[in-house]
Amino acid sequence: MKVIKVKAVKRQEKEIYIDTDFIKLDSALKLCDIAQTGGHAKILITEGEIFVNGEECLQRGKKLRDGDRIEYENLCFIIKKR
Repeated sequence: MKVIKVKAVKRQEKEIYIDTDFIKLDSALKLCDIAQTGGHAKILITEGEIFVNGEECLQRGKKLRDGDRIEYENLCFIIKKR
């Protein structure tokens, strides 16, 4: 029998602050430095790599508000309104 070792990766959580009532998902990905451009954000979203509040999100224009969470790989960003 072959033994496989798995290394646990700690998820990093960071807070992102906005001055408006909401921010659209594609803009938030750029603000978080997950995506370098809007086109890159579109690809990540349409390929199902982005989760909002624990659910896969395929909407580029999804409005994120205070307390919403964006997850990508082992990163988690929490939207906070100033």
